[in-house]
Amino acid sequence: MLIRSLLFVITLCGYLCTLSLYAADALPFRTDNGTDKSLPWFPLVDGKFPPPGSAHAISGELIQVDHLERRFQLRVDRNDSQQAGFLDLALDSVMLPFGSIYYHGAPAALQDIPIGTHLYGLYYLKDPNDKSVPPAGPDRRVTAEAPFKRCLRLEDDFTYFTRQKQSWKIDAVNLKDKKLTATLQTDGAAVGKPKLFDLISSTRVQIGNGFGTLESISVGQNVQFNVTWATLYGPGRILEIWLDEPSRQLATAQQLERHRDHVRDRGLPGWIDAVDDDAQIVTITFFDGVDPKLFGELTGINEEPHGWPFSKREDDPKAPKGGIAVARECLMTYDPVNDRKGGNILTINKVPVEVGSSGVQIKVKCCMLLEGHRPGRIVRFYPATWKVNALPREEQFHGRE
Repeated sequence: MLIRSLLFVITLCGYLCTLSLYAADALPFRTDNGTDKSLPWFPLVDGKFPPPGSAHAISGELIQVDHLERRFQLRVDRNDSQQAGFLDLALDSVMLPFGSIYYHGAPAALQDIPIGTHLYGLYYLKDPNDKSVPPAGPDRRVTAEAPFKRCLRLEDDFTYFTRQKQSWKIDAVNLKDKKLTATLQTDGAAVGKPKLFDLISSTRVQIGNGFGTLESISVGQNVQFNVTWATLYGPGRILEIWLDEPSRQLATAQQLERHRDHVRDRGLPGWIDAVDDDAQIVTITFFDGVDPKLFGELTGINEEPHGWPFSKREDDPKAPKGGIAVARECLMTYDPVNDRKGGNILTINKVPVEVGSSGVQIKVKCCMLLEGHRPGRIVRFYPATWKVNALPREEQFHGRE
């Protein structure tokens, strides 16, 4: 059976398809850059990816994490719109199933990011049925951002500025007072005024393929860094700094390998678009935030028959195949070693790239359909060339129902 080649480039056609998807049935919505503040924020629609530009940007410091449920809290950055009594309050957040996380310029999981790291996020309003109470500060005050609970994208400073092709040029270093002055640059041109950052004795300095010291920092270097205590006492304290391009490439490469290992152990995340009950064919669209190399592994051949835990052999042992594990919205599975079902991959298709979508869709002929094999449900897919190991007990939802 022919497997269509995988395509990962965001095309104009994909962008136009995304816009047309919402043009007919969606009301105008407010954006961060829009001037009409009377418009409503975009309400997420179950089973649909959101349109481009519809999320609300919020930045802050990571202060609490439940990586199993993909929940976390940010201490929201200070800005001029906040009254004094509403500074430094926490925002309760949950990653959307199709929400993506980036760290050091590569896809990541929440457990990869240290507490105290400053992050940039894109958010949507919380589910209308969510009756949870937001975390409160003194006098039961809550942040003005509290209604925005569902996170689409989360990334550290390193990723945020690298993605925008920006870096910091060091203007001055004062090791005695542990101060660093830097100006944001785009293509060698200054963006805004110089900012004064704090260095600390534990600042991690990375240069080339190794470590440096604070003395390695010098005027004129183009750098990236991650900060903590952002906006509390100025722009922030520098946690780690990369002094040259080789050190940045190494950090990204290491995080990318960590991400690949993480996904191979837990499966490719996506949701079910359609189910043909008679033919037992399940259509899955995979989420964004996954390294494209992993989608390339869908075409690998493992001629060993599926056998247990599948109820019967696949149609063609010499064709690509794999198993589907039912997952929760937090992407946690139940017991993928024993409860995944699958068979031959019939097609690997390119679909329009949307916000939250990888643009990769597959059709799988299953040996058996499960209750969780329904349109809109979240799943993880294991290509047959991936070894499926039992996850640590805390990562299995089996027995908690």
